[in-house]
Amino acid sequence: MSSPSQRSGPAAAAKAPRNPLDRGLVVKVAIILAAVLVIWFIPPPEGVDPRGMHMAAIFVGTILGLVLQPLPTAAVSLIGLSAAMITGTMNVGEDEALTGFASSAVWLIVAAFFIADGFLLTGLGRRIALWFVSKLGRSSLGLAYGMAATDLLIAPATPSNTARAGGVVFPIVRSLAEVQGSTPENDESRRRLGAFLSMSTVQVNTITSAMFLTAMAGNPLVQQFAGEQGVEITWGNWALAAIVPGLVSLVVVPWVLSKVYAPTLKKTPQAPDQAREELRNLGRLTRHEAIMTGTFILLLVMWSVGGSLGVNATATAFVGIAILLCTGVLSWKTMAANSGAWSTLIFFGVLVGMAGHLNDLGVIDWIGETVSRSVGHLPWALAFAVLALVYFYVHYFFASNTAQIVAMYAVFLAAAIGVGAPPMLAALLLGFIGNLFGGLTHYSSGPCGVIFGSGYVKTPEWFRVGFIMSLVSIVIWGAVGMAWMGLLGMT
Repeated sequence: MSSPSQRSGPAAAAKAPRNPLDRGLVVKVAIILAAVLVIWFIPPPEGVDPRGMHMAAIFVGTILGLVLQPLPTAAVSLIGLSAAMITGTMNVGEDEALTGFASSAVWLIVAAFFIADGFLLTGLGRRIALWFVSKLGRSSLGLAYGMAATDLLIAPATPSNTARAGGVVFPIVRSLAEVQGSTPENDESRRRLGAFLSMSTVQVNTITSAMFLTAMAGNPLVQQFAGEQGVEITWGNWALAAIVPGLVSLVVVPWVLSKVYAPTLKKTPQAPDQAREELRNLGRLTRHEAIMTGTFILLLVMWSVGGSLGVNATATAFVGIAILLCTGVLSWKTMAANSGAWSTLIFFGVLVGMAGHLNDLGVIDWIGETVSRSVGHLPWALAFAVLALVYFYVHYFFASNTAQIVAMYAVFLAAAIGVGAPPMLAALLLGFIGNLFGGLTHYSSGPCGVIFGSGYVKTPEWFRVGFIMSLVSIVIWGAVGMAWMGLLGMT
């Protein structure tokens, strides 16, 4: 018998399986480099700084990297930043390359990640969900409304819509489905209850994300990009503008979904009793849950009135973190281990800096004017409707809300203002859309990926139902939302 060393010659090496990822990685990198080189050599248009097209090339390459994912998100961002610095497109010593890391919007997102940990670590999020099930859970539609109420309640302090849907709401949904004999094993079983509740979780999450500035990681970036074009969005005026279309959506969307993607199980009379039993097992509110509740209420109040008191939203978030640290609800060890928060800091810090630099170099204004001219012959309302629809449905080509916001929000806002749309109305509606398109496909956002992975919703169903629900959202936020904002004097 030959020894292992005798068998490990050239013949054995030739039979070794090839890494199937190598070819895919090469193709992805080739696509990114091709796009960068094409844009790099476009002569800068009139009014654009000579470095503008170079910055646009690196920015587009970074966005493509985030979509194609040859490497993790933070790694792609750092490579893009390195390319910008080494080519002189972003100078290190002139407040260009690293300016994104000084953005208060970026730090608000990071801070809110840590606050969201409080809901998960204390178990407060689960307790809230069980309470709503105990009150509303006698039918499949009631369960959907109970989960919607849970999502709505914790949304203002949970900027990771993936953590909110995947870490708090969906585990309860899956448990409820399995108790009722609904598993992903076959079509009859999954359609019994689990498929409906899963899709409802996604569609509701897009609504609650749109309702608060701090409910989705990309929203503070909307605030910053709008501010750079002279539109001041605060936590309060965002929430006020979104409250009516948001609440209408939370009532209408689960009901419409129950008709177009109906569960075969309509009544769930045992669910409230099961939820009450779990609540009894949890016992009384713990000290940490009570502190988390009080801190959350304080944050909501300060975010709501902070603008009039001159208190920055980011400062308020850090006060909340300080309270949670001092009381032991959070520990530095827990915060240091939150890789999502620190990856977000890298990812957003780089992209915000790049987007801001594109604006400084005149690229955003040039693209915005170009887009404006394409619809400028139309009345502003019709032109804005066209822009909004394009902005909504181009998300079929994105796998992240935030990636599209960074790549396209400022351009479409500039175009909307250019055709005569009221700046505040345009800024907020495009901001809302940046959340609402998150349920279009099984890859549209983080929550979609989590829930699609469970196996309850099949791909063709997702495309069909996602498109139908997008029409519902467009009607509600376009008609009710614009009418409400008109009453508020934002038009």
